[in-house]
Amino acid sequence: MTHRATDSETAPATGSRERSNKALDAFLAAKFEIDAVLERLTALSADHFETHPDEIDWGDVGTLNHYRAKLREITDSAFGEGEHAR
Repeated sequence: MTHRATDSETAPATGSRERSNKALDAFLAAKFEIDAVLERLTALSADHFETHPDEIDWGDVGTLNHYRAKLREITDSAFGEGEHAR
């Protein structure tokens, strides 16, 4: 005799699959946002952060060092380096 699954037997698997699908959707949304930010930063860098070599001052240096420090925090965390070394 063949056993037929009841709703109560399949519900946990379905719920788990739905949670997994939602997690995947959220992950991909975050990834696409990161990709867009990186694309914008790459374009800004290619344009020398909208500066002209003859007009760069210490404020520009400070701003760029601030950006660099924030990006370093992210890369250190992502790659287990710096204070996030494993």
